[in-house]
Amino acid sequence: MTDIESRIDTSRPHTARIWNYWTGGKDNYPVDREAGDRIRELHPGIGEYAKADRLFLGRAVRYLAEQEGIRQFLDIGTGLPSADNTHEVAQRVAPDARVVYVDNDPLVLAHARALLVGTPEGRTDYLDADLRDVDTILAAAAKTLDLSQPVALMLLGVVIFVESDEESYAIVRRLMDALAPGSHLVLSHTVTHPDMPDVDAAVAFWNEHGTPKLTQRTPAAVARYFDGLELLEPGVVSCSAWRPETPTPDVAMYAGVGRK
Repeated sequence: MTDIESRIDTSRPHTARIWNYWTGGKDNYPVDREAGDRIRELHPGIGEYAKADRLFLGRAVRYLAEQEGIRQFLDIGTGLPSADNTHEVAQRVAPDARVVYVDNDPLVLAHARALLVGTPEGRTDYLDADLRDVDTILAAAAKTLDLSQPVALMLLGVVIFVESDEESYAIVRRLMDALAPGSHLVLSHTVTHPDMPDVDAAVAFWNEHGTPKLTQRTPAAVARYFDGLELLEPGVVSCSAWRPETPTPDVAMYAGVGRK
């Protein structure tokens, strides 16, 4: 058994595998499907969050590559490979785009190494690290990315795993402070909202039974991650409402893109 395999716990449901299940993937276990079904009973629309978040990723990366000329992406909290991963979207626009993926989930790493192969012109690399390991991430990313040039920092559904508000804001600030002017922050976050009480019930169930535990924040608290940045239109909104190609219902996953 490899070191990565020994770290995979199939006895408890895991966020990345449940999201994989909700998006129609096969990289999950019975315990994940059971938890995913139970959460969907509490909040029938929650399976749409994963799909909406993935579509937001595609639109944001495509915009940054096409309109802002971004050629470097640092994707922290990658999640299990799916359709239209960051490097696929970016390198479809610019084959020479460089992408560094960061995750500390062993199953994600096992699949990333096997599946996430970039174009010959570009670079796609992987790092086993926790979001909190800012110095480690930046030092390793600098081997592939030129941090003196603009970088898109992708933090989709990952700061929810940092319980402390101030710690999570500090992590994002440290990462953005290390990046060049013209860099962008792309961030999504599960929210608590009075109009969506069933979301709170689903999150409470998850935090009782699953791993890792997550923290909801209000839309206003999510907007604080973009303090000091130029927030692009339409601001911090439901990720399904960020420049959609066709109108879709709002979900309790809010997102935004900000320019340094």
